[in-house]
Amino acid sequence: MELDRLGELKIIELNRSVRFDIERFIPHIKGNRTARFDKVNILRLTARSMVKTNDIAQQSADNGLGTPATRFAAGADPAKREQIIDGARRVFMKLGFDAASMNDVTREAGVSKGTIYVYFSSKEELFAALVDREKTRFAESLRDVMAGTNDAADGLERFARAFVQQVTGSDMVPAMRTVLGVVDRMPGLCRRFFATTPNNAKAVLEQFLARQVAIGALVIPDIELAARQFIDLSTGTFFKLRLFDDIKGPPAAEEVDRVVMSAVSMFLKTYRAGS
Repeated sequence: MELDRLGELKIIELNRSVRFDIERFIPHIKGNRTARFDKVNILRLTARSMVKTNDIAQQSADNGLGTPATRFAAGADPAKREQIIDGARRVFMKLGFDAASMNDVTREAGVSKGTIYVYFSSKEELFAALVDREKTRFAESLRDVMAGTNDAADGLERFARAFVQQVTGSDMVPAMRTVLGVVDRMPGLCRRFFATTPNNAKAVLEQFLARQVAIGALVIPDIELAARQFIDLSTGTFFKLRLFDDIKGPPAAEEVDRVVMSAVSMFLKTYRAGS
């Protein structure tokens, strides 16, 4: 739409009963002829207005319990956000980052283009959200696995087995291949993937090691280094084999036992108190 025409437009027809008033933008548009209203911004503004208007129109909706149905502000519905990220995950795993498009995601997720741009302004932002979600889920699963144990050897073994399962039996490594494929163009995303945050697997191990040091079970001068060492000892071989597609799925249980128990033994020989 040309800028002059947009500047004179008062109301856009959204559907039979929903209208989006953009008069508040007209002073800015007229005062700045070089302003650019790109396609994405128009879609986001339009979609937000439609969601908001639909929420108002459904104020009397009932959830079956006699109370008003839950409504969310535009772009704030967690279920819708998850629906979009789930669709994006399937698309990125199938097509890769470069070949995938926002149109592919809208079709896979079963949402409109207007809706997807309310939640994510670009394919890069959507992919970053997917990376963050998967990291968080993995970290939480590790916390669950390690909950309830105060024994150093038991906790380390639990962590290692869960990590091996994640590396060899999930989409973690294919996702990492996708990240590595865009490292030159999107270095920030790659740093985000490997960053140590509270929702990072290494951070979960560091917290466990810190507790073991606090109770006197382990003596570790550099906990961050020790965490990296244990992850490499227990999962490094499996990770590399999976990354380069030398193994297609989980290794034999006997091999996992051999590697994990050896890693735990070597780690404790170095860091157990009194060793």
